Amino acid sequence: MNKKGFIFDLDGVIVDTAKYHFLAWKKLANSIGVDFTEIQNEQLKGVSRIESLQKILKWGNKTLSEAEFNRLMSMKNEDYLSYIDKMNRSEILPDVTKILDFLIENNQPIALGSASKNAPEILNKVNLFNQFNAIVDGNAVTKAKPDPEVFLKAAEAIQIKPEDCIVFEDSVAGIQAANAANMISVGIGEKQVLFEADYIFKDFTQISTHFITKLIEK
Repeated sequence: MNKKGFIFDLDGVIVDTAKYHFLAWKKLANSIGVDFTEIQNEQLKGVSRIESLQKILKWGNKTLSEAEFNRLMSMKNEDYLSYIDKMNRSEILPDVTKILDFLIENNQPIALGSASKNAPEILNKVNLFNQFNAIVDGNAVTKAKPDPEVFLKAAEAIQIKPEDCIVFEDSVAGIQAANAANMISVGIGEKQVLFEADYIFKDFTQISTHFITKLIEK
């Protein structure tokens, strides 16, 4: 069997930590008198913490001192960490483990490519850390998606050429990063949002092992 590299984003692909980001950002925004909706939260998916706070300030037409900006960023992270501290295997999204197990059985290298700086901790909480051959997270990259850096580093870590890698992503920026890296992009979510992806599925329950086999044999 061929060897391909399978690279997974974390938030919204393996686990739904997006809801915890939403709660933490909402608390932060409300604390400085800015409204924050789920629609606005969509625009923060796959975006760095600094850029996310800049967007919130822009929406609320607010300016902050550097010290206050940094204080709020660390407050948001502490809130978020308090949520993920309570995570367990029940938080893995449906059928993700079915696909991971199938890839492992077929000796396909698996990497994580995530902007999250808390990725190793989350994978440990949900007991998936050992399923991955490499983890490239926010601590290992300097450029945020849609820059392809995170996926190129993941491909390098599992020693697979970019054009032989398949990326699972739920954000527009992530799909654009995968495409820029010359990888096959698989969108997890809505067709009208992720239309730039090579393939789109609502979630992993729609992804068959037959589909994965076809990607490996391509």
